Amino acid sequence: MECTFVSGWNGIQYINMSSILSVKKLSVAFDEQPVLHHLSFELEKGESLAVIGPNGSGKTVLLRTLMGSVPFLGDVVWQPNIRIGSVPQKIDADRHLPITIQNLLHAKAHVLKLPDKEVAWTIRATELTEKILTTPIGHLSGGQFQRALIAFALLGHPDVMLLDEPTASIDESGEMQIYDLVHELQDQTGMTIILVSHDLNFVYRYATKVLCLNKTNVCFGTPEEALTPEVLQRLYGKQHKLYHHMHGQKQ
Repeated sequence: MECTFVSGWNGIQYINMSSILSVKKLSVAFDEQPVLHHLSFELEKGESLAVIGPNGSGKTVLLRTLMGSVPFLGDVVWQPNIRIGSVPQKIDADRHLPITIQNLLHAKAHVLKLPDKEVAWTIRATELTEKILTTPIGHLSGGQFQRALIAFALLGHPDVMLLDEPTASIDESGEMQIYDLVHELQDQTGMTIILVSHDLNFVYRYATKVLCLNKTNVCFGTPEEALTPEVLQRLYGKQHKLYHHMHGQKQ
């Protein structure tokens, strides 16, 4: 992502500051219908932010806004020269398209003018097997495809990785493998993670901060401090199971 300073009411800004990201009074509306309203939070380099909330609460719109693809009111301020990687929730791949993740990785490396060793490092870091690398993307399983998307986003060494429910199309046995992979990559690279999730196991185990979102800011802070039963009931409108056994078990 090319970093420039953009002024104005709906511009992403890149200025020198202590936080890697500062969001102030962010509002987004489509056809005059509010999706996000006066949202404010800050994130430090190397932190892991989990964004939670019910369907329709604006989680995906927030990620799109942070990438500069949605008009908004308020301030979104990144540190300068930030490189952002993005992993979408879902991509519908044509099963008849004879393209592999190996093709895509080398194509991206060519565009970014990266050496072959960068592709090799990305493959090792995401533990892509030869089978995953050479299978047409339309024939990969949900877990294999998400791992491939993470590898594609990782190529070029982003400072920040945005992930939109990366386990949405994966069965329960594969969920923790993806979450563990993201955590291991963060440990290796020091990148900042912003991840949309419905899984409180992930939130308590790996997130340093949690943003509770329902079109406005319901809570923001560490999971242990912010996720009270009262907050979760306000967020989801019903009792929501808390995973107390995960407290303090970040690895």
